Amino acid sequence: MSPAQPEALAQAAPSRAARGSIDVAGVAKAYGATTVLSGLDLAVEAGTFVTLLGPSGCGKTTLLRLIAGFIQPSAGSIAIDGRDMAGLPPQRRPIGMVFQNLALFPHFSVEENVAYGLRLRNVPEADLRRKVGTFLDLVGLGHLGSRRISQLSGGQKQRVALARSLVLEPSILLLDEPLSALDLQLRKQLQVALKEIQRELGTTFVFVTHDQEEATLMSDRIVVMSAGAIQQYDTPPAIYSQPANLFVAKFVGELNEITGRVAAVTTGSVEIDGPGGRHGLPASGARGFSPTAGANCVIGLRPERITILPPDADASGRIALPGTVVERIALGPVLRFVLRCGEQRLVAVRLASDGAALPEAGSPCRIAFDPADAQLFEPLAAPAAASFGEKP
Repeated sequence: MSPAQPEALAQAAPSRAARGSIDVAGVAKAYGATTVLSGLDLAVEAGTFVTLLGPSGCGKTTLLRLIAGFIQPSAGSIAIDGRDMAGLPPQRRPIGMVFQNLALFPHFSVEENVAYGLRLRNVPEADLRRKVGTFLDLVGLGHLGSRRISQLSGGQKQRVALARSLVLEPSILLLDEPLSALDLQLRKQLQVALKEIQRELGTTFVFVTHDQEEATLMSDRIVVMSAGAIQQYDTPPAIYSQPANLFVAKFVGELNEITGRVAAVTTGSVEIDGPGGRHGLPASGARGFSPTAGANCVIGLRPERITILPPDADASGRIALPGTVVERIALGPVLRFVLRCGEQRLVAVRLASDGAALPEAGSPCRIAFDPADAQLFEPLAAPAAASFGEKP
């Protein structure tokens, strides 16, 4: 996708930069005895790109539909720009929406699809044509206004749906997995384009996905959800480096898990019995729980934080565990190592340019890491805690 024209972005930029805040307070949603969302609190600042991220069935789309007004909460309230939305239907809320099913009119041209909402609002013809042209230029389709929807590619249809929502200049645009059906390269192009358009317009975007890479690339802030609850709401770097709990750490990015038991807790330190003996970790690495002596725990390590050493090498103040290189896989500029430490599988990554100094598959090694890079978690309830190393 070609980048949006700067002049189109300038023309389309709204004068309502302060509009678009969302306040979700104590919102719950139940269908009979089935609770879908339980007591959610969420404050979205105007002009931010927020992604609702989580596995299928966690409540992402339900929350989006509540904000849109398609369904009403069982408890709690939702306010947009400080105004309670209780009882207001979707058409009376300052929102636009792009669905996974784009719901375009196949017998209309591109221009007619984009103009549809403006005609319902009785916008004068001259203003209508100007706005349609501006927003088609914005999404890179100014030269395809006369095309029928059936003559467009999947990516072009996505951009028509986006222009049709943006032309109404909503304070908030809700996007329900709109890129999930696209091939990888087109999806990556549209991810960049969506973020560029959002930043330039200053419209609040609330985007639903279960793709962690997509969420990390596009978002100012991410809402990580599981089982109808918000696990963490933070910036992508904070969620990756300071996850609130083991679920977040496993879902956002790849995580190595080393099981152990808390032996002792002192001021500033936690002693863990695990593979290779007893290890001291900083208490500041505990995420979402307070370790107590005798409790089971999980040491979490990102793949890039593991160093692979020869069996007789000095660990230089790092924790070093005996291991074996199971696989060495070349992935373009990166080498990926699958390691075995006792009964557990771990993953490490290194630049391919370092390959000559790194072991081959089948080699014994020491798996080393800085204690400050380790995170300490309370184990998840079964069966989620049964897997180690790579995610299924």
